[in-house]
Amino acid sequence: MTDLAVLSRCTASEIGRALAAGEANPVALAEHLLQKIEAASDSNVFLRITRERAIAEARASEARLTAGRPLSALDGVPLAWKDLFDIAGEVTTAASDIYRDAPPAQRDAPCVANVTAAGMVALGKVNLTEFAYSGIGLNPHFGTPANPHSPSVPRAPGGSSSGSGVSVAAGLAPCAIGTDTGGSVRIPSSFNGLVGYKSSEGWIDGAGVFALSRTLDTVGPLARSVEDCVSLDAALRGLRRSPVQHRSAEGLSLFVPETIVLDDLDPAVAENFEASLRTLEAAGVRVTRGPLDIFSKAAELAAEFGSITAADAYVEHRALVESNQVSRIDRRVVARIMGGKGMSAADMISLQRARADLIRELAARMGDSLIAMPTTAITAPEIAPLEADDDLFHRINLKALRNTMLGNFLNLPGLALPNGCDAEGMPTSFLLNGLAGTDERLLGYGLDVERVFNGG
Repeated sequence: MTDLAVLSRCTASEIGRALAAGEANPVALAEHLLQKIEAASDSNVFLRITRERAIAEARASEARLTAGRPLSALDGVPLAWKDLFDIAGEVTTAASDIYRDAPPAQRDAPCVANVTAAGMVALGKVNLTEFAYSGIGLNPHFGTPANPHSPSVPRAPGGSSSGSGVSVAAGLAPCAIGTDTGGSVRIPSSFNGLVGYKSSEGWIDGAGVFALSRTLDTVGPLARSVEDCVSLDAALRGLRRSPVQHRSAEGLSLFVPETIVLDDLDPAVAENFEASLRTLEAAGVRVTRGPLDIFSKAAELAAEFGSITAADAYVEHRALVESNQVSRIDRRVVARIMGGKGMSAADMISLQRARADLIRELAARMGDSLIAMPTTAITAPEIAPLEADDDLFHRINLKALRNTMLGNFLNLPGLALPNGCDAEGMPTSFLLNGLAGTDERLLGYGLDVERVFNGG
């Protein structure tokens, strides 16, 4: 049998193949990871461990695999859920002190039910920024999961799916499911050296998922390979097999915008991005560069009218932030929510109309090209200075979110791919973007771009 310590560090897809081949047992694997999670109970990663459910699901998988009837390529593979997703019998806290003792969910969210129907094993629910509103990942109520790439100096995990990123990077789960409204899958993937997939709006059912912005919220996986993201995308959508087809990078056209997304990059981010482009060009990818005024227009709209996310979040949480309960909410989250209070109906409608125009304009401009940029302009920052200075926090938070937010505003599916580290060993990341609704095409090319990056 395969060593469980080694297997648990493999990709979800490799684990699925090992389980299907009888090289490992899903119950033993679940127990191994549950023990690791319990031993790391002071790490601020898991908010709730669903031990009984995990063992029951692993036993059911064991029976299916023994009979040669797996439900999917990921049957028996464990995963973690961001604590925004309703899981039957468990409280959905949104990592807020206010919801710590809320009534448990009555049923699984549809995407949770879909993943369960694919035979996967739910280990538990993981930490996040309160209400999923930050790109850094700090949480004053449940603690902040520390980035496992920096054992000596606590560094940010990335947000808002902080526990999702750290659970995979620290070897507590082979994959995790997060949400992305402004970068909350892609940023923790960038900071933790993972592959993260942000889906197009409505691509994956968001019912039963605690909302931040009902306009921009999307669901997506954080994992160790693009293949994992392909299989998890299918599972989340309730598909038995993925329709994604491998697409050769040779002949792929990539456009690199020279507007906003390359400004003020950390030196290692810039160096690794350029090295990645050279590697792709050597593999036959056509890379072109140029200004993209659509990005500058999007930034101008935000400066003039405000943020769709802030407006949605204020409506979502108005009763709380306007009550005496507000002192129980992270002050940094409150500040961002209150940014939506002063926006008018005219502001919101103007943003929505201009957004729709820019999405159409971008589709006409890009044609068959994918868009490439650094996922984040920075690597994971130290936590202590951000906790000590709110102005610094807000500046660094906006810089972390800068590139990814453009993808949410323009409804671009995105695939974050690790592409190196800085001098401190902190990961950098390369972001591939498709056009709205072209998720399968993006993932298909992502499979081969990852192969090229890995020297295959």
